Amino acid sequence: MTAELQCVVLDCSEPLELARFYRSLLGGAVNQEDRRWAVGEEWATLHTPSGLVLAFQRVTPYQPPRWPDASRPQQFHLDFGVPDLDQAQEQALASGATVLDDGAGERSWSVLADPAGHPFCLVRH
Repeated sequence: MTAELQCVVLDCSEPLELARFYRSLLGGAVNQEDRRWAVGEEWATLHTPSGLVLAFQRVTPYQPPRWPDASRPQQFHLDFGVPDLDQAQEQALASGATVLDDGAGERSWSVLADPAGHPFCLVRH
């Protein structure tokens, strides 16, 4: 092993706002003290209960992905396992997500976007 994943970083226009959005989905602590990162207006973190750290970095000007438009691709996406897809989707929408593709009730996952436009999937497990 050469390296260890420390966090996943998402570009956005409002780092603290996006960290709070993901806290509403995953729980955890926004901007928890951590010697690896300095937080501030340009950078925020979310330490999740599972140990995963998400980081949010201000980019100006920020251009969100347009799923599934290849001219502004998603670049990456996150999959979140959920026991109840409908309930998880309702909670995500209440927290500021938007639906990109709900699968019309014909599959076990749906595609949403966070408030900065990053696609993510909710997957029934």
